[in-house]
Amino acid sequence: MGYQKLGLNTGHRNAMLRNLVTSLIKEKRIQTTETRAKEVKSIAEKMVTLAKRGDLAARRQALAYMYDEEVVRDLFDKVGPIYADRPGGYTRIVKVGHRRGDAAPMVILELV
Repeated sequence: MGYQKLGLNTGHRNAMLRNLVTSLIKEKRIQTTETRAKEVKSIAEKMVTLAKRGDLAARRQALAYMYDEEVVRDLFDKVGPIYADRPGGYTRIVKVGHRRGDAAPMVILELV
């Protein structure tokens, strides 16, 4: 199926997804719309898989995607070892209702 365009041009969409992934790793949970969460989920799972690998090349790939170097350090030093024996499914989407302004379905995306 590919990916959702989310009503944004390519640069804006990529920047937003990078910000959301960085925030998810930093805060361990974020609240966003359902379609955004589904897009962020696949990227975040790939970042955790890189952290599980733990080598220098994986760290540089994560640094190339995420904005905050401190978050990447936290990802590789703390988050990666937690999921070392887990074969996948590092994130969870929990529906929380609809946004008041435009009735968009809202969810909480969190690391399991």
